Amino acid sequence: MRKIIVLLLISTSFLSCSDKKKEIEKTPNFIIIMADDLGYGDISCYGSPHTKTPHIDQLANEGTRFLDFHSNAPVCSPTRAAFMTGKYQQRTGIEGVVTSKKHRDVGLGLKEITIAEELKKYNYNNGIYGKWHLGYSKKYNPMNQGFDDYAGFVSGGIDYHGHIDQEGYLDWWKGTKMDNEDGYVTDLITQYGLKFLKENNPKKTNKPFFLYLPHESPHRPYQRRIDRVLREVGKAGTLAVQDSIQSIYREMVEVMDEGVGEIIKALKEIGEYDNTVVIFLSDNGANEYGSNGVLRGFKNEVYEGGSRVPAIISYPGHIKAGIVNDQTVLTMDLLPTVLDLIQKEPTADYIDGISIKNNLINESDLPERDVFFAYGNLSFVRSGKWKMIRIKEDNGFNYELYDLINDLSEKNNMALENSTLLNTMKNKLLLWEKEVRKGAELITQ
Repeated sequence: MRKIIVLLLISTSFLSCSDKKKEIEKTPNFIIIMADDLGYGDISCYGSPHTKTPHIDQLANEGTRFLDFHSNAPVCSPTRAAFMTGKYQQRTGIEGVVTSKKHRDVGLGLKEITIAEELKKYNYNNGIYGKWHLGYSKKYNPMNQGFDDYAGFVSGGIDYHGHIDQEGYLDWWKGTKMDNEDGYVTDLITQYGLKFLKENNPKKTNKPFFLYLPHESPHRPYQRRIDRVLREVGKAGTLAVQDSIQSIYREMVEVMDEGVGEIIKALKEIGEYDNTVVIFLSDNGANEYGSNGVLRGFKNEVYEGGSRVPAIISYPGHIKAGIVNDQTVLTMDLLPTVLDLIQKEPTADYIDGISIKNNLINESDLPERDVFFAYGNLSFVRSGKWKMIRIKEDNGFNYELYDLINDLSEKNNMALENSTLLNTMKNKLLLWEKEVRKGAELITQ
């Protein structure tokens, strides 16, 4: 009898260990929430005294909050191209904004392998709800880029109520068909996200999921849930806002935060919160109506306010809670990181991003690397603590050099007293530009 009991205990212990191992090796889901034009100082966990974002803050409390995370560009389309491909956006041809006025027939090339296409190879259900901005034509629709379901808009920013783009085109899609519906854009994006989670619960489908929620908030036009329509079909332009834009802006961010809270609640209700990597970030810095905190500059600019953005990654039980991360990370690093978290590698011939998995899980330092930035007449190279800025002007180039460890606000230009370092960084930038743009047909506006 005693032998039988011992055998049962050993058997139970073995099953328990086996179950734990199976749980640890369970394939994670991914939710990536991208705000639009949200600044480094626009949410409360990054120091905003005015905007209340308790749900985003909770993500930070339960995961990693980045202090030196950069969008690949200071504007929408290039950053999204880098995110989708894991490459410097120059390689994809999308160095500038895909505008509703001039670029309605171009987009992210179908030869590019997107993050959705990568995950599709490993049996993921993929949904995108919100802003695409990588091609207006049906040819470049997200449904042709690895996603199984799509509802949202393809332009840079639509009327939050009328769903009309800057040039007066109706812009609300379901899949590859224009199909407008009533609703405030921020709420619609959340509602579609909730529907996706309900329908793609891995416990029912036996498949993990990738949910991408690219919000419009707080991108212009500035509208609350209660505001009037500001655009008209067939007519370019936007009516003037008749209230304090700053107060509307804050409310727009807080409504987005409400949606983040609803998504996390739903994730917990379906029992997948501990098995889901949730990433929150912005596509670039804020404009003059938002806040970039102590950083110099705004969206469209080469200073830190244009590209250093809030970013948070949560993965309960795998990433320690409450970590503040000072490593330099770019949007293009997300694709290789996501794949590394499922023990896979990118299949594209070449990518520029690096996996930050070991940094997230083990808090190890990232390998040293130079990182580069180019948009219009603006460029920079980061090498350790040093940042060299190059601004193209009518009479040539103007160079600035900053020590970001001791001068995060970029007030003290140290170019004159560091000529050797400056020349080294100039050469690095020139070599990078030549290599990264080779063979690309660039959208630069």
